[in-house]
Amino acid sequence: MAKSKYYRPTWDDYFMALARIVATRGTCDRLRGGAVLVKNNRIISTGYNGSPPGLPHCDEVGHLMEEGHCVRTIHAEHNTILQAAVIPGASTEGSTLYVKFLPCIHCCKYVVAAGIKRVVYAKVYRNTKSADYLRAAGLRVDLYKDNSEWNALVREIFEDEVEETIAPEGDVVMKDVK
Repeated sequence: MAKSKYYRPTWDDYFMALARIVATRGTCDRLRGGAVLVKNNRIISTGYNGSPPGLPHCDEVGHLMEEGHCVRTIHAEHNTILQAAVIPGASTEGSTLYVKFLPCIHCCKYVVAAGIKRVVYAKVYRNTKSADYLRAAGLRVDLYKDNSEWNALVREIFEDEVEETIAPEGDVVMKDVK
């Protein structure tokens, strides 16, 4: 049986899949958020819900609760912006943020202040008011629509072993260069 045509993901499919993978590093089980910051289809930084470097994580010592919220962790969106801040020459101005969940209002303030111009989210966590806040600040806000063809391919990618292939030209032979 002939193999079907390979599906090449859209940029939104690609970066949202990465945000979902990044979220698996999260260390607060109340919400394992993930974010990928992109500019000109190039990844600037990634982030997930977790404690600042060197401090204990919720998964290790439990939650630090204030007014019904765990404040031990930095949210994925905020972590992504902070990560970009320590990369020499990185700029968040005009970038796109892919997030697993619509940002909370606090993270929305950081997103606006960082000059991010578009937010793509997969699910609403608490409310949709933060989307209105971002739009009022002039950002484009898009709900990511799951792509069943892409989702099936991603599952296949992670279920199958890495395939071994040989180019039609055969093995590459390196010659000594003098």
